[in-house]
Amino acid sequence: MSAGTSLGRRLVRAGSLAAALGAWQLLTAYDVELWLRFAQFPTVGEVASALADRVGTAAYWQDLGHSLRRIVTGFLLAAVLGVAAGTAIARSRWAADLLGPLVEVVRPVPAIALVPVAILLLPTNEQGIVFITCAAAFFPVLVSTRHAVRALSPVWEEAVLTMGGGRVRVLWSVVLPGALPGVFGGLSVGVGVAWICVISAEMISGEYGVGYRTWQDYTVVDYPGVFVGMATIGALGLLTSTAVEAAGRRVTSWLPHATAGAPVPDAAPPGAPAPRPVPVPEAKAAPDVGTASEAKAAPDAKAVPGEEPAPAAGGHPAAEKESVA
Repeated sequence: MSAGTSLGRRLVRAGSLAAALGAWQLLTAYDVELWLRFAQFPTVGEVASALADRVGTAAYWQDLGHSLRRIVTGFLLAAVLGVAAGTAIARSRWAADLLGPLVEVVRPVPAIALVPVAILLLPTNEQGIVFITCAAAFFPVLVSTRHAVRALSPVWEEAVLTMGGGRVRVLWSVVLPGALPGVFGGLSVGVGVAWICVISAEMISGEYGVGYRTWQDYTVVDYPGVFVGMATIGALGLLTSTAVEAAGRRVTSWLPHATAGAPVPDAAPPGAPAPRPVPVPEAKAAPDVGTASEAKAAPDAKAVPGEEPAPAAGGHPAAEKESVA
């Protein structure tokens, strides 16, 4: 990608955010009421002023730390458990029969509906929030891993087994590397769902956190504070999603990463040697058509006095004289 194209894309992204903020400011400053009512909305300036005041307090950073600790702990647990369960269900018929029905029954239940279960099972609210966060991210990771493992070509596994590798070698050299693109797709979805549920859980049963503080601002009718919480949640979600996508690009560097609209070449399996270039034979020069005709049309060379004429190809002068006689 050229520097001009990269700069243009950044300008488009910044321009879209600036346009949204500008529309927000105009609609709220002039109290526009069409199908939606913007009269009660705080302006961009009021939200920015409230954010500046909050950033300077210790409570803001304390809430930020609590939410980040909960999301990281729950998400890492969901990633490990989801990848393990998804791989087992895809590779083992016994695991699929044992865990598959249970997963499909529990998966449609919203994670936030598990708050009463978490309160009954776990001794503290902190553990309950982590449990809900883990449950929210677990199922997207499991489903993506299961489909990614099942979609792998059996040729790679057969090649490892033919060369003397065992099941463990197949798992670490073929299954997990080959399923990584699908796994990180599930992780990207899971981290977004985890943020939704951790904020909801903090609003219901939390004592600290961005969700807890946002709900407290709503109860005291501090609408600029509510929008500060929403902006903070959006920034944290963008940060964690970007981190997951960057990690995915790093561990799947053997994949072609094309920009939108560009053709993507076929990807080689991990560890496969690079294909050798096919040699192209050089084109032979076409014979000069005029050479033969010019040779026929050329006059015979004059004989030098005292010398015998040159024999024909493959002949002898003496034999030619006898034939003439």
